[in-house]
Amino acid sequence: MDAAYIRARIEGEQQELQMLSDAGRKACAPVELDQQSVGRLSRMDAIQQQSMDLAREERRKARLATLAAALHRLDKDEFGYCLACGEDISRQQLEIDPAVTLCVDCQR
Repeated sequence: MDAAYIRARIEGEQQELQMLSDAGRKACAPVELDQQSVGRLSRMDAIQQQSMDLAREERRKARLATLAAALHRLDKDEFGYCLACGEDISRQQLEIDPAVTLCVDCQR
């Protein structure tokens, strides 16, 4: 696989995730508990939504770390090898997810 193509895919996904994180920052802000502006159920909905937004942000951070590790492996010429057995990861797997770390056999 072409390293420049893989790098572009990884960096593109990183940029997209960073933009989503920046856009969602306001959604993760503490919920205002002013009883005059919203009712109790509306506050509960807002708190639940905030909780879901925080979980979404944690998943984004984890994916960004995975992508950064993939770029690190790419820079060290260790990209495309299974971290468990050392064998090549199939091209199809890398097409689906360029940050994959295990071959099909080791994923089982």
